[in-house]
Amino acid sequence: MLYTKLGRTGLQVSRLCLGTMNFGPETTEKESHAIMDEALALGINFFDTANVYGWKKGEGWTEQIIGQWLEQGGGRREAIVLATKVYGRMGDRPNERALSAYHIRRACEESLRRLRTDHIDLYQMHHIDRDTPWEEIWQAMEQLVREGKVVYVGSSNFAGWQIATANQTAARRHFLGLVSEQSIYSLQNRMIELEVIPACREYGLGLIPWSPLAGGILGGTLKKATKGRRADSETLALAEKHRPQIERYEAFCKQIGEPPAVVALAWLLANPSVTAPIIGPRTMDQLKDSLRAVEVHLDEPTMKALDAIWPGHGGEAPEAYAW
Repeated sequence: MLYTKLGRTGLQVSRLCLGTMNFGPETTEKESHAIMDEALALGINFFDTANVYGWKKGEGWTEQIIGQWLEQGGGRREAIVLATKVYGRMGDRPNERALSAYHIRRACEESLRRLRTDHIDLYQMHHIDRDTPWEEIWQAMEQLVREGKVVYVGSSNFAGWQIATANQTAARRHFLGLVSEQSIYSLQNRMIELEVIPACREYGLGLIPWSPLAGGILGGTLKKATKGRRADSETLALAEKHRPQIERYEAFCKQIGEPPAVVALAWLLANPSVTAPIIGPRTMDQLKDSLRAVEVHLDEPTMKALDAIWPGHGGEAPEAYAW
């Protein structure tokens, strides 16, 4: 496994991040524990979750599974960089969602309890909260950092200008601010190249792409894409919409002798702004297959060929759409 710094911090994380969204709904607790053990043995030290994962409102099912794994000891907690998220609805009361100081404090305490740990290494805002001022958000996060309950703060699903606003406000408060952004990003979905990636580069945020296989359509055949976590009408429609590109893509991957999923991950890893794509294995085999991406080097002709199949939006804003 290779390691890199998380954005402008001194924190070293693995080039692949273990996503745990499937733990509980798709993968049993026993299988989830085995996957985490194997990931650790393979050198993956970056584990990502969220308080809403498990999709049983208020239960934090996935966090509980991770907490039970951590409680087994053996140096597990010390060996990983643990990331979770706050924002999603955790109950029916008015203040059981979003990013008020009230909810951030309570959500953090509940995540710590479920995870059975005394601190969260990377506490990520799962979405922007347009109704809460940044002064309030940062006051809450600063307090958690002072108490030792949170080490770093990150964002997820933020726009470029929101990253800039957040970090400019944090700088005025003499606070480190955001150190990472977790965004949807893949060969099929390159929207963040316009403004989010430039903002991350400018403010020193590590980029953690989620859905690197575009919900499965970059992971193999069209048939495989219908069997994954997102095997719903939206995913099927996406696969059908991009069928000609998928067919070209799979043929090209066969030509260079690498599985499509590996090529998709390796393409992300070739981007200097990317810290670690999130892999969300449902099985042990899926975990092990992902490791190949760290070893694959895509040369310039290969990158150009992939751009031809999956073109972006013309580069960064504003040059992508203006002179």
